[in-house]
Amino acid sequence: MGLTKENASIGIIGMGDMGKMINACDKPENYDDLKKEFDSLKGVTILPNGHLVSRISDFIVYSVEAGVIDRVVAQYGPSTRVGAIVGGQTSCKAPELAAFDKHLPPDVEIVSCHSLHGPKVNPKGQPLVLIQHRASDQSLRFVEEVLSCLGSKYVYLSGEMHDRITADTQAVTHAAFLSMGTAWQANNQFPWEISRWVGGIENVKINITLRIYSNKWHVYAGLAILNPAAKEQIREYARSVTELYKLMIEGRREDLKRRVKAAGAAVFKSGTEAQDLLLRDEVLDQFSLSNRPREKTPPNNHLSLLAIVDCWSRLGIIPYDHMICSTPLFRLWLGVTEYLFRNPDLLEEALNTAIDDSTFRSDDLEFTFAARAWSDCVSFGDFESYRDRFERIQQYFSPRFPEAAKLGNEMMRTILEKTTATAAAATAPKASGTAR
Repeated sequence: MGLTKENASIGIIGMGDMGKMINACDKPENYDDLKKEFDSLKGVTILPNGHLVSRISDFIVYSVEAGVIDRVVAQYGPSTRVGAIVGGQTSCKAPELAAFDKHLPPDVEIVSCHSLHGPKVNPKGQPLVLIQHRASDQSLRFVEEVLSCLGSKYVYLSGEMHDRITADTQAVTHAAFLSMGTAWQANNQFPWEISRWVGGIENVKINITLRIYSNKWHVYAGLAILNPAAKEQIREYARSVTELYKLMIEGRREDLKRRVKAAGAAVFKSGTEAQDLLLRDEVLDQFSLSNRPREKTPPNNHLSLLAIVDCWSRLGIIPYDHMICSTPLFRLWLGVTEYLFRNPDLLEEALNTAIDDSTFRSDDLEFTFAARAWSDCVSFGDFESYRDRFERIQQYFSPRFPEAAKLGNEMMRTILEKTTATAAAATAPKASGTAR
C-alpha cells in the first residue's frame, strides 16, 4: 500500500504558532504543559523530543526559527526514519536546505514548504510554496495531499528562487512598518490619538504596524538577517529614505520630483493601469483605531511610500512579477503605494508637502533614523539587537494589540476579498516559478 495521508504518521519538531497545525514535540521543558494541552485531542501524540518524533514519522516538518535550524536538524536529523520525507517552514530556505543536506541521512527525501502569510490569516487561497529539493514526484504528491487541508494555492519553486522572491515581497515591506513603529515610539506617539494620523492610508500604516509588532520577533529577524537578498534590499531602502529626506529638508523641489516620478514610471509601467489592487482611500476610513472623528487632516508627504518605490526602482524590482507569491501585507502595501503613484494630484500634493510643510518633519526625521538603525542591525547579523529593539517597541504598543488585531483582521479580509482575484488575473502570467 502506498503512503497516503490516511496511513502516514506525521511529525512536527517545534511547536510555535505555526507548529500547532500538526503536533508532535517542542522544547523538552514544554513537554508537560503541551501533553496536558493536547491530552484530550484524539490522534495527537506529544513526545518528549525530536528523536522520538523522527524515528516513527513518515513526514516530518521542522517548525523552528531559521536562526537555530542547523543546530536542531543536527541534533534530531540522524534519527530520521528510513525513507521519510522531511520539510521545514522557515521563511529563509538557504540555511534550512543546507542543514537538511548536511545532517539528514541520504535515504531521506526533502520537500520543504512555506505558507506566505501570517498565523492570523485564513490560509484558504493564499500562496503555499513547495520546494522539491531532493524527492520523487510521488513524495511531492504526498505532501500536496497532506497540506491540502489548508486550502492554499501551491506555488512550485527552488529554494534559491523562494529566497529571492521572499526578499522582493517581504523584506522592504517589513522594514517600512518596523521603522514606522520605531519612529512613533521615539516621538512618544500613539498615532491613533493624533488627528493627522486618522483616516485612509494612515489607517493602513497604523493597523499593519501594530499587526507586525504583535507577532514574534524571530518571524521577521530570520528573513531579514539570513537572506542575503533581503539584507541588500533593506540597506537600499534605508538609503532611499535618507536621500529623499535630504532632498526634502534642503528644499530641492525639482530634484525630488524628478527622482520620485522617474521611480514611479519604472515601477508602475505603462500597460499596468488596470491593476487596481486596493480599495479607494475613503473606504479605508472605517478601519480606524481612533475614537475621534476624522477632521480635515493635513497632507502627508508619505516618505515611507516614496522611498519604497525609489528603492524598488534602484534595485530593478517590478513588484507585479511576484504577485502569485505575495503575502497579504505585501499586496496591501503595494496597493496603497500604487494608489498614491497613480493619482497624479495626490502624488503632486505629497511632493509639494515634502518641501513646503513641516508638519511631519520630526516624524520623518525619526523614521529616517529608524530605517538606518534597522538596516544596520540586519547588516551586522545581530539577532539579539534585533530582538531587543523589536520587543521594546512591542511593549510600548502592546495595550492596543487586541483591538488592533480585531480591526486589522477585518481590514485584511475586506481588502483581500477585493484584491486577490484582480491580482491573480492581472499578474499570474508574469509569475516566477510554475503554479500547477
